[in-house]
Amino acid sequence: MATTTETITTADRRRRGGAAPRLQTRGAGRSVARRGHRVDPLFLLFLVPTLVLFTLAITLPAVMGIVLSFTNSVGFGEFRFIGLTNYVAVFSDPAILQAYLFTIGFSLVTVVVVNAVAFLLAIALTSKIRAKVALRAVFVLPMVISGIVIAYVFSFLFANSLPAFATALGFAPLEQSILANPDLAWVAIVLVTAWQAIPSTLLIYIAGVLSIPGEVYEAAALDGASSWRQLVSITAPLTAGYILINLVIGFKNFLNSYDVIVGLTDGGPGTSTTSVAMSIFKGFNGGDYAYQMANATIFFVIAVAIAVIQLRVTRGKAAI
Repeated sequence: MATTTETITTADRRRRGGAAPRLQTRGAGRSVARRGHRVDPLFLLFLVPTLVLFTLAITLPAVMGIVLSFTNSVGFGEFRFIGLTNYVAVFSDPAILQAYLFTIGFSLVTVVVVNAVAFLLAIALTSKIRAKVALRAVFVLPMVISGIVIAYVFSFLFANSLPAFATALGFAPLEQSILANPDLAWVAIVLVTAWQAIPSTLLIYIAGVLSIPGEVYEAAALDGASSWRQLVSITAPLTAGYILINLVIGFKNFLNSYDVIVGLTDGGPGTSTTSVAMSIFKGFNGGDYAYQMANATIFFVIAVAIAVIQLRVTRGKAAI
C-alpha cells in the first residue's frame, strides 16, 4: 500500500511540472558521511600545539636518550657507539641492583600501608559520625603540599623532636635519629610517603564506598550481620575494583619516588635508601650520562609494562 501511494505521489508531481525526487547513490551517501564527520578546526587548534610540545619535550628527548644509551656519551661532545656495553654493566652493578631492590621493596610496603589506612579511613568517614565532611577536608590537605616541603618538615621532626621525646620517655631505640640508621631510615621514608599519598587514595575509596546502595547494609543488618561481617562480605567485595585500581596505580607511582627521599635522607645513610630515580639523576651529574640512560631505559620498560598491566586490570573497573 505504501508503494502504491508513493507511485501516485510521484506521478502527480510529474503532471504538475515538478521533478521527481532523485535517489542518492552510494557514492553521494559516502560524501555526505565524510562531510558529516569532518574534524572541527577548533579541535585541531588545541590538539596540534599540544602534540608539538609533547613531541619536543617528551618524545624527542626520550628517543635521543635511548639512542645515546648505546654510546659512551658524557652528555655533550663527541661519542661513539659501544653496543650493549652499558646494559651489561647495569645488570652487573651492585649499586644499581641495590637501588632496584630498595625501590621495589619500598613500593610494595608503601602501597600496602597506604591502601590499608586509606580504606579504613574511608569506612570511618562514610559512617554516621559528626563532622565527617570537615574531617574529609582535613585528611586531604597533605595532598596539596609539595613533597619536598613535607620531607623537610618530617626531617626536622625525625632528627630533633622524636629523639627528644624518646629521651624524655627513656626509650633508647629512638633517642637517635632514625634517618641516620641504615636499618630504620626506610621506615621514615615509608611513613612520610604514605602520609602524602593517603589522601588521593582515600578519595577513590570514599567514592567506592558511597556507590554501594544503603539498602544492602539495611538488609544485612536485619539479618543480624555485625559491622565486621558487613565489612568483609559487603564493603570489601563491592569495592574490589577500586582496591585493584589503587594498588596498581599506587605501586607505579611509588616506583618513581624522588623528592621525599631526597628531602629525608638524600639516599643515605650510605646508599641504603637510594632509589632508581635518584641513581639516574646522580649519574647524570657524575658524568655517567650514557650509562644512566641505559638504566633509565630499563626503568622505562618496567614502567611501561606496569602501565600495560594497569590498563588491563582496570579496564571496565570504573563502573563497579
